[in-house]
Amino acid sequence: MHEASTAARAEDRALLVSAIHRAASGDAAGLRRIYELTSAKLFGICLRICADREAAEDVLQDVYVKVWRRAASFDDTRASPVSWLAAIARNAAVDWRRTEHRHDPLPDDAMAAMAAIADEAPQADVLMEGDQERRRLLACLEGLPHEQSGAIRSAFLQGLTYQELAERSDTPLGTVKSWIRRGMLRLKDCLGHG
Repeated sequence: MHEASTAARAEDRALLVSAIHRAASGDAAGLRRIYELTSAKLFGICLRICADREAAEDVLQDVYVKVWRRAASFDDTRASPVSWLAAIARNAAVDWRRTEHRHDPLPDDAMAAMAAIADEAPQADVLMEGDQERRRLLACLEGLPHEQSGAIRSAFLQGLTYQELAERSDTPLGTVKSWIRRGMLRLKDCLGHG
């Protein structure tokens, strides 16, 4: 059964990589296929970060415009297609929060309610847990100093802005940015993307 799920994940990845390459060459059907394969998961990311369904829908639309424009820059040897798309969605949603000046953390009951609304399919980070790349990333994260690892996890996995991280940890914003910048450089070296 494990081999079947691994084969299915590899097939899903190949379909998504193919669709991104088609979009990169200007094929609108490629973008439509990307949307069909990923919209529920990316909407879940946007909704979790925006905490506003209408805003999440608007952000999701912006995400696919960015995917269309950036498809040619996707390199499947450097990132999985799901993680690349999830990063675009996360960044777009965080940008929306910054623009809307929404730095207030969400209460736990709001997070639970959103989890119930979002699609029940595993999110990108859950799907990647079994993936070798995910294990390498986690091992590299464990090798970072606690401040860097914690800041990166909060920013990229929980969707917190740098400002929110600074406020929660009662740390200057510049220090939080420095932790993340240094940690990302060390991760890049550890993962061999340098």
